[in-house]
Amino acid sequence: MANPEQNIQMEETRLVTRQVCIDFMGPGVRPVLSTPSLIMWLEMVSRQAATPLLGRDEETVGTAMDLKHLAATPLGMNVTLKTRIVEVKGRRIRFQLEAFDEVEKIAEGWHERARVSVPRFAAYLESKHPRQP
Repeated sequence: MANPEQNIQMEETRLVTRQVCIDFMGPGVRPVLSTPSLIMWLEMVSRQAATPLLGRDEETVGTAMDLKHLAATPLGMNVTLKTRIVEVKGRRIRFQLEAFDEVEKIAEGWHERARVSVPRFAAYLESKHPRQP
């Protein structure tokens, strides 16, 4: 297993589209990137960053998120998502997160993911809700 000292990090830029916005502020207020969409984006870039730590038939699942959404980002702007692995402890991988729009820092926090065996995870899900014939 790699050490976080190897400085595994990833950066990705995404466009804020209508599908990831909220627009319930009323007339005259531009739609803005929603917090749930920002969280999903940061989870996905963290998942990609963890890929070098995975064995065959392994994947990661999110287990914790602590994020401060610091500023609104309007529809049509680009957002740069940054994640860096800061700790690997057993199956747990902890990430430091930041996000920036074209003007300012819009988010900061941390995220944790756990390595899981895909076949074991699938069997666990089936045990909770078996398929009907």
